[in-house]
Amino acid sequence: MNHVDLTACIAEVRPLRYTPAGLPALDLRLEHESEVKEAGQARQVKAAIKAVAFGALAETLGKQAIGSVWRFTGFLATPRNGKHVVLHIHEFQQDH
Repeated sequence: MNHVDLTACIAEVRPLRYTPAGLPALDLRLEHESEVKEAGQARQVKAAIKAVAFGALAETLGKQAIGSVWRFTGFLATPRNGKHVVLHIHEFQQDH
């Protein structure tokens, strides 16, 4: 199973682009910070994650403020021309 559910803030948004098929696409950088338990110890976790959204979701996400915090749901994939995984966002909602 490949499912990601992550609370993160929008750190960077690239200009909206279009795929060769004409689908809107938005590249983002998300930043996550939390505390988790690992091997019985509390650990501070920070992560910067590349993400992408397509279609109407890309257009809506591109209008959100830098620094705003959301809960993102999607999956991980490595682009054909890349070396690092990218979070493909299926949906996002305000984090409570």
